[in-house]
Formats: sequence, C-alpha cells, structure tokens
Amino acid sequence: MLKHRGFPGRLPGSDFQFTVRRANPKGASPLVRRERYADRRAPDRRADEAFLAALWEHFGTEPFERGNLDAGRLGWLLGREVKPVGDDFNPTDYEALLVIDEAVARASFPQAFDEGEWA
Repeated sequence: MLKHRGFPGRLPGSDFQFTVRRANPKGASPLVRRERYADRRAPDRRADEAFLAALWEHFGTEPFERGNLDAGRLGWLLGREVKPVGDDFNPTDYEALLVIDEAVARASFPQAFDEGEWA
C-alpha cells in the first residue's frame, strides 16, 4: 500500500479521517459510492471539501493511486468529483487509479480550489 507522504491524516480539529495508517491484512475496504443528500450536516460537507482540497493540492489533474486514502472518505466523492481511471477498476485494490474530474469538482466545491483556504 502506497502511503501518500505529506497528505493530511484528518480534518484539523475533528475526527474526520483522510488516511489509514496501515493496510488491512484481510484486503482493502471496497470503494463504494456514497449518496450525498441535501440535509447532510455542515461538518460533513466541510470534511468533503477539505478532503477534495487536499487531493487537488497533492495530485491536481494527474491520476493517483488509492494507497492509504480512506475508503469511506473517498466514497463521498467517488463517481462524481473523483472517478476511476480505465475500465479495469478494482474497488478493493490499494493500487487502483483515480483522477479528479475538475469540472465537476469545481462546480460542487468551488472553495476547495481557493489558494490558502485549507492550509
């Protein structure tokens, strides 16, 4: 499992996890698209926005390996702002490649792209 060095482990001042410390010996947790409803709590929306901002800062428009990124947190963005690369996507593989769909991400979370907003 690739560890993304320098990537924030969680949203500062919260328990919203962005990365996992070690690989699960039983295999990676599957990436599953989670539905975001309009009545989600503000802290949950803020965590999604901060996570997307960290992804953008680290990877930009380049494909990236899932590695130690938290499956649950990725699930809130999967299929919308973050999409699989290629047709052979395996949701239970730590080496699965993902990419940010910049147009969708900017429409959903415009503040995630503001310089210095999340630093």
